[in-house]
Amino acid sequence: MKTDLHGQVALVTGAAHRVGKAIALELARHGVHILVHYGGAAAAAAETVRELQALGVEAHAVQADLSQPVAIDALFDALRAHFGRLHILVNSASNFQRRNLLTLSLEDWNETLAINLTAPFRCTQLTAPLMRQNTPSGGVIINILDRGAISAWPEYPHHGISKSGLWMLTQVSAVSLAPDIRANAVLPGPILKPERMAAADWEREGQVAPLRRTGSAEDVARAVAYLAAEDYITGTVLHVNGGEHLP
Repeated sequence: MKTDLHGQVALVTGAAHRVGKAIALELARHGVHILVHYGGAAAAAAETVRELQALGVEAHAVQADLSQPVAIDALFDALRAHFGRLHILVNSASNFQRRNLLTLSLEDWNETLAINLTAPFRCTQLTAPLMRQNTPSGGVIINILDRGAISAWPEYPHHGISKSGLWMLTQVSAVSLAPDIRANAVLPGPILKPERMAAADWEREGQVAPLRRTGSAEDVARAVAYLAAEDYITGTVLHVNGGEHLP
């Protein structure tokens, strides 16, 4: 990797389990200290902190309801109290609801947009001043997208729209925060089997992509670490989906 990440500090939202946890662990393997954000999974977050500390880094867990701006402000207060600096922000937390466009409630719409788009926006605003204090100055914001960001996903209309907005936020951030702060995105494909999906159905999911197989959360985590370390990449999306986005 071009940049040595050892000793840097990362805030990973939704880091208690699944993809967020994999990202936190991968960054910790590179010597990055981690603030573990979680929504409601306190026990899982505590276990993640123990695993991170076992890798030799400092780690703390902080609960915050990302749909509430005041909670996001408190999350950054905790970050400043624990570390006083920030080099890597990973907006991984996400709300994922299956709905129909015409019967989707305004409440569900607002909640999903608040967590998936407004929260990363607010985190970006609070992150920039911290990153600009770094010596040498700078940092990177990495947003986690999915297929809804680039193609219509009628089963998850508000989710896809929120992720499309997050991709545009990534690009606007890359231009607005340059040259000292970079912004990139990772777009995972089939990398974690839904709990209720049969193994055979999951295998068929992988057959859609050109590589004819599913991936793993660790694939996404390595992509995040790569974008954190490669300091000449900004405003781009890295597809980690076996080519699923191709025609």
